[in-house]
Amino acid sequence: MKMGAGMFWGILLILIGLGIVIRVVFNIDFPIVKFIIAFFFIFLGIKILLGNFNFWKVRHDENTTMFGERRINGIDAEHKEYNVIFGSNVVDLRDIDLSQGSKEIEINVIFGSSDIKISEKTPVKIKAEAVFGSAQMPNGNTASFGSTQYKTESFSKDTNYLYIKADAVFGGIQVKSY
Repeated sequence: MKMGAGMFWGILLILIGLGIVIRVVFNIDFPIVKFIIAFFFIFLGIKILLGNFNFWKVRHDENTTMFGERRINGIDAEHKEYNVIFGSNVVDLRDIDLSQGSKEIEINVIFGSSDIKISEKTPVKIKAEAVFGSAQMPNGNTASFGSTQYKTESFSKDTNYLYIKADAVFGGIQVKSY
């Protein structure tokens, strides 16, 4: 059986709970903090001996920017959602082709930042939501805790347009129009 991070934290929380129960019910002085530190060093030693020192196995694809920076030019037909976690990206949508129909893209930012570049001539509708973060639109509207919307002057429901749904949680999204 492999001892992963989930098992480590589960055992640690059980032992902390047992230590508190022993201290309260039986009135036995049990050094919980020292025990936690000792258990953590034992866990590190086992991880080093087994040769698996990864606490978190980061699984991400080309649409997720995690702990880094990325630049995205346009959008693919397959990829309509982009995520930023503890990082930053620049999404350049100025040269997007809407001749085949309207397109939709979703950008989620958690503890990071994203700059979205759009063209003034492209019909664009944006709905941005922020929770403990910020979402800034080209017209100056900002959402810090709530939502805001933006439409370019060329936007019309009857024509092909680009719809951007942007969510920021403890992060920032800035849309710039060129």
